[in-house]
Amino acid sequence: MKGIILAGGSGSRLYPLTAATSKQLLPVYDKPMVYYPLSVLMLADIRDVLIISTPASVPAMQVLLGDGAHLGMNISYAVQPEPNGIAEAFLLGADHIGGEDSALILGDNIFHGTGFPGLLRDTRKNLDGCTLFGYPVSDPERYGIGELDERGNLVSIEEKPKQPRSDNAITGLYFYDPDVVEIAKGLKPSDRGELEITDVNRVYLEAGRARLVRLGRGFTWLDAGTHQSLLEASQYVHVLENRQGVRVACLEEIALRMGFIDADECYSLGDKMKNSLYGQYVMTVARSVA
Repeated sequence: MKGIILAGGSGSRLYPLTAATSKQLLPVYDKPMVYYPLSVLMLADIRDVLIISTPASVPAMQVLLGDGAHLGMNISYAVQPEPNGIAEAFLLGADHIGGEDSALILGDNIFHGTGFPGLLRDTRKNLDGCTLFGYPVSDPERYGIGELDERGNLVSIEEKPKQPRSDNAITGLYFYDPDVVEIAKGLKPSDRGELEITDVNRVYLEAGRARLVRLGRGFTWLDAGTHQSLLEASQYVHVLENRQGVRVACLEEIALRMGFIDADECYSLGDKMKNSLYGQYVMTVARSVA
């Protein structure tokens, strides 16, 4: 399975913070925002990841993450000159996907929860068409909403409905079979001139090949795309890390525990950052499993 992180857009909702930098390079407590979606793909045991960003932001992303070899991964980059919709990721990433299954995650989405790694790997193993992830929200009229029947089957998808039939907001994490590239190529732009991911999902739904996994109690989903939600995400990570003594979305630790790198390699990565608490944590983790 191939991974894609869509980290484009102007980040206009976060101005002036994003006037000179990418939204996905802003800090969420102790690490850049892009670490969080990348960690999700790593937990799904995906090593080959394409990061799509703006022409101005790709060089900075490359400085931050390189080619991924230090994490036992292959990270490549593509430019999205204009924000033409989420589904454009499959046009820009068609060669990267190369006829394989793929997982797309938005660059400002943060997921955390007990059992999440196992859920991701099970979803990947049992993928048949399209799998979406739903999260209960109190204001469903602001989101794309997935409606389930009494047997848990996905029966409808509505974008920002005035009268929502469900509280299942469709999050920015999507798993697809190889057909997604051709489906995206066949889309007509919306009134906003964008290729809408909802239209992709509806094609799968109409074919009876879409399902929605509900992330309920014990899971957290955050969209760090506004000043308020960015602050809330940082506060959430801060509280969790300080109370539990762990690091959320620590790429080096995940790479170690997933078997992408060994303990010596992990320790070396931490040693390069030894003056920071983050680097010291990485070294401690490496020592604990050596």
